[in-house]
Order: sequence, then C-alpha cells, then structure tokens
Amino acid sequence: MSSPIILALDVESEIALDLANKIDPNDCKLKIGSKLFTSSGPSIVSSLNDLGFDIFLDLKFHDIPNTVYGAIAEACELGVWMVNIHCFGGEEMMKSARKSIVDSEATKKPLLIGVTLLTSFDDEGAKRVGIDNIKKHVNSLAKLAKESGLDGVVCSPKEVKSLKDSLGKDFIAVTPGIRSSDSKEDQKRTMSPNEALENGSDYLVIGRPIIESDNPVESIKSLLKEIH
Repeated sequence: MSSPIILALDVESEIALDLANKIDPNDCKLKIGSKLFTSSGPSIVSSLNDLGFDIFLDLKFHDIPNTVYGAIAEACELGVWMVNIHCFGGEEMMKSARKSIVDSEATKKPLLIGVTLLTSFDDEGAKRVGIDNIKKHVNSLAKLAKESGLDGVVCSPKEVKSLKDSLGKDFIAVTPGIRSSDSKEDQKRTMSPNEALENGSDYLVIGRPIIESDNPVESIKSLLKEIH
C-alpha cells in the first residue's frame, strides 16, 4: 500500500530541504504551498523532485480561464504530481485547466484537483460569505468539478463519505484538517487520520502535527504504522 500522507511544507526553504533529505520518498508525498513557492519559486520544486518526491503544487489557481490555462501549463513543465485550482472559478475555468493538461507535451502530467471550501471555515464563517449550507455547497462544487474533467477535490474529511457516495470511489478526495482531537488550531472541520481514511479519504494533508513534532521523521513513521 502506498502512503496516503502528503506532508505540507509550509516552512522556509532551508527547513524544507533539510527535512526532505531525511525522509524516505516512499513514506509521503510533499505539498508546496504559497509560502514556500513565493519565497523559493520553481527551484524548490526541482530540488524536491530531484530527491524523488511526488510534489503537490498547492497554489489554488483562481482566475480567468486563459490565465489559469497558462499557469497550469507551467505547472506541467515543472513535473509536479498534482496541482489544484479553486472550483469556485467556475466550469469554464476548470475546463480550461483540464485542457491545459491535455495540451501539455510534458512527460509527466499532473492530477488536477479542485478546492471546494477551505477547512478553516466553520458554519458561522461560511454564512458570513454567503454559504448557508457547507455540505450542500461542497457537494455542488465537487459535482461541477467532476463534470468539468477534474480528477478529484480538496475537501474536509467530514464531507468525503457523501462525495464518494454521490461521485464514485475513483473521484479523488484530498483532505486537509487532519488533527488529533486536542490539536485543531485554525482548522475547523477536522478528523483524525484513521477517521478520515475510514470515511474514504485518498490522501491526507498533514503539516504542523509532523513539522512541529520533536522528530518529524519518526512522526511520519508512527502515523504510517497507525493507519496501516
């Protein structure tokens, strides 16, 4: 069984590279988000790729279709394993992102994943931006994502079971918000690793619980032992 863990490297480049040099690429994939990419650019993707890691480029593209087409084309050239866009960009934008991957001549074409609703939202926060029902909102965007040719979505582990039931087990669910019950921090819609997997999550995005532990490498090993 391949590892479902995606380690979120929301740290400085020196820390990211030091940690990556200590980790077995078979134990996890790596997520490069806006902090690390903004500070280090495409070079950090190349450096981590050279170490043998599958890279999830988590920049959540959300713009007019043509701009997103170009951004996804560049991601393909970087050789990333997965890239994401915001579903709320709409059907035309999502289809443009998919077309960019189809049109790319890159040897390695990434999985295309759509962000439904950030896991930092709870019911109260969602209502303040006009979302009355989180589950209904996530389901609607996920359905549109599948119809637009995406491979899956980013959602909270609490929404996975419903999405899998309606959209099929092959529609990928990438779930942040993986926390122990006493360590939720700014994530609101959370679950433990085993709960998320039992609900149907395909990949678990985990950052601070590993990065901020006394021994991140051992933390990954312990998580793998627990979930396997």
